[in-house]
Amino acid sequence: MTHAATQIDVWILVFPNFLLLDATGPAQVFASANDEAVDAGLAPPYRVRIAAPGGGSVASSSGVSLLAEELPAAGLDWATLIVSGGRVRDLPSASSPVLDWVRGASRQVARCCAVCTGAFVLARAGLLDGRRVVTHWQDVEALRAEHPALQVLDDAIHVRDDKFRTSAGISAGMDLALSLVEEDLGRQRALAVARRLVMFLKRPGGQRQFSAELLAQSQDDGVHARLAAWLRPRLRQEVRVEEMAEACALSVRTLHRRLREEADLTPARLLGRLRMESACRMLERPGVSVKQAARDCGYGSEYNLRRAFAAQLGVLPSEYQERFA
Repeated sequence: MTHAATQIDVWILVFPNFLLLDATGPAQVFASANDEAVDAGLAPPYRVRIAAPGGGSVASSSGVSLLAEELPAAGLDWATLIVSGGRVRDLPSASSPVLDWVRGASRQVARCCAVCTGAFVLARAGLLDGRRVVTHWQDVEALRAEHPALQVLDDAIHVRDDKFRTSAGISAGMDLALSLVEEDLGRQRALAVARRLVMFLKRPGGQRQFSAELLAQSQDDGVHARLAAWLRPRLRQEVRVEEMAEACALSVRTLHRRLREEADLTPARLLGRLRMESACRMLERPGVSVKQAARDCGYGSEYNLRRAFAAQLGVLPSEYQERFA
């Protein structure tokens, strides 16, 4: 990013009940880039500023407050804007004057970014129509339903479309900020920031792998939970759908319908998710080989396990395992 300014202004937009890490995570990345520069005898490259309607103390959803400046009316040339997220119901609505400010700011800034559900704010401001975007995996369908003109991706950590950048859930805002540091200062300085923060410069895989523990936990009771409990000790076996239905005292047709209603799954997909959940847990333990995980979780071969990991999580089993080495 080339411009005449000696520092890059980073404005982070917050509002009542924003998600704290959506704002403070990126802020710390830029602050660490400043620390690295000062340690090297260089001028700090960033000036990080928190902004909110009216300014003053703004409480996050965690109860921790940040002291914000009033939304600037001008002076945003070459700046980077980052919109934090929150619960969708707490975000500025389509009638909010905040969206008018976001529209105006987007015409001035060099980069207009959103963390997590902050993508809803940019979308409600009419800035993302036709663009590739990403948000938290739990809110993907809601974003698609509310804004059908968007190209909502399922699995990316962060996405760039022209000057607009969006990122996945919460901590992915730090990945996005780190990518901006790399763009501004180069790979070596971004790597130094990543080392300081104990982060990947670029995370392998997408956001699906980070919800691996939740793959088979959509409900606590009902047919889904009963069938999952019956299947878990049988993951190494070949299990027919007729056996699953019999275990739940249901017909095959009723089993399909009930699983669709409760968890939007078929019996086969539930079995696949349970096997993936089990494989992830095994690979998180020291001393477990990929071959052993494939055998004990019902995949039969390392090849089948690699294919399943690539399809469902976007990484290889060995790459997933390296996170816990």
